[in-house]
Amino acid sequence: MLTPEELKQTKIFSCLDEQDLQWLSLQAAHLHLEPGEYLIHEGEPASFFVLVEGTAEVTKDILGRTVGVSRHQQDDFFGELSILMATAAPASVRARTACRVVRLNPQDLQELIRRSAACSASIMQTLNERVQAVQQYMLQVPVSRVHIVGSRFDDNCREIRTFLNTNRVPYHWTDTDRIVRAKLTQPVGSNRGPSIVVDNVQPVGQPTIRSVAKALGFQTVPKRRSYETVIVGGGPAGLAAAVYGASEGLRVLLVERKAPGGQAGSSSRIENYLGFPNGISGEDLSQRAFKQAVRFGAEIVLTREVKQVSLRSDGTYAIGLDGEETISTKTAIIATGVDWRKLNVEGVDSFIGRGVFYGGERADAQTVMGKRIFIVGAGNSSGQAALFFANYADEVTLLVRGNDLKQSMSQYLVDKIRLVANIHVETQTYLLSAEGTDCLHALYLGRTGQPVERRNADCLFVMIGADAVTDWLPDVLQRRNGYICTGGEVTDFTHWRSHRPPYLLETNLPGLFCVGDVRNGSIKRVSSSVGEGSMAISFIHQYLEPTRA
Repeated sequence: MLTPEELKQTKIFSCLDEQDLQWLSLQAAHLHLEPGEYLIHEGEPASFFVLVEGTAEVTKDILGRTVGVSRHQQDDFFGELSILMATAAPASVRARTACRVVRLNPQDLQELIRRSAACSASIMQTLNERVQAVQQYMLQVPVSRVHIVGSRFDDNCREIRTFLNTNRVPYHWTDTDRIVRAKLTQPVGSNRGPSIVVDNVQPVGQPTIRSVAKALGFQTVPKRRSYETVIVGGGPAGLAAAVYGASEGLRVLLVERKAPGGQAGSSSRIENYLGFPNGISGEDLSQRAFKQAVRFGAEIVLTREVKQVSLRSDGTYAIGLDGEETISTKTAIIATGVDWRKLNVEGVDSFIGRGVFYGGERADAQTVMGKRIFIVGAGNSSGQAALFFANYADEVTLLVRGNDLKQSMSQYLVDKIRLVANIHVETQTYLLSAEGTDCLHALYLGRTGQPVERRNADCLFVMIGADAVTDWLPDVLQRRNGYICTGGEVTDFTHWRSHRPPYLLETNLPGLFCVGDVRNGSIKRVSSSVGEGSMAISFIHQYLEPTRA
């Protein structure tokens, strides 16, 4: 606690009388920071700070990079802009040297302004100067880090755009097909695939998700040769395991073949996740978890694929990555989620990537601009995609085999869809075939007791459920229809080496755990996947306990 006399020595408070200083001393928190320690993170609820001693650095996440913006010196105050404009902290502040800081909550700042005209004048003058500085600063900030020139029908181009979207990396995309349709003399892109430039200076030859990730500075190679747990898959379950594992001191590596978030990461808005009354996008949720895991010390390797998991004679696991790289771990967590189920309909496979897409990504918004699109499926993913694409497409049609959306979709989504004029729901309808030349042009639809109908279509998004793809895992791993058995469902103990039964989320291979949608009997919800990811870490601690004695 700072005394009134100590507060009097601070420039901003030097104008206060004894009564106000006494009041302030009872409200103000006195913080001590070590070098490198954060005072506040970007996006957190704002407070008012006065730097009593030391030097602090202001950093901001700009286009996916942490950039130093400015510094605060002794007697500087900050935070008033966010409080008075009712916004979150626009930047992070961390100590460069040992610091002492006075902190006031928003209500106390407002009371200080009311009590002291001199303090109010100083704060408001600084506020105006900062608003002008922000305006000038924003004119200098680039709007994107990546420039893509490629076709909307190119699978690689779409995957790269999805990767950038999910990782919150702003980009500019020039669609070569639109250039050709505009009758320009020559398309800009290459017929061999997209052309990509990163940060205006670094062209990416033969662009892939991995080469783009490397150019952007994402980690693509493990730093160690051995870990206490390796998590395969970066969806909600895997990210939760990374957060809890790293926060509890485990050496954690998460391997994700594309971008964090899994199928949940592509959701335009998740509205029934606890703690977000206005909903949260899958991208936002995934990025928050990603940053949280990294802050706790988890390694997250992107654009790498696990090819093999092998149980060694000493009870550890060898994890084989693409590129013939092998790492060792005491335990492993399978959190690979599921892949979209293929639609076995005539003509569909011919137009994959050229009008037919599995799943709906936010990166597809530009692709569907002003188009007539169809979505096959009646689950929550279909409903979220329909609501999102309705903001861009001319017309969105949901093709539903059943009698009613209520049978398979959450009520809040059903209610919202009814209110959107350009979304049409066609029940008891099934897709018979797809037609086109170089890309999708039309769909043939069937209804019980009615003639086949041909409908013009620009895009078809398929979301008819998902299947677990686990054939890359050991043959001895017990599965049911591809989904991995755990806990009480385990009946094959051929390779079991312990006197205890498997933990709730443990497979029939000791130390190999499974969480999320790929686990047999799991509840296919984001919240349950997050819960399983955190639970798995608790079981891993119990599993490792005998080795620590």
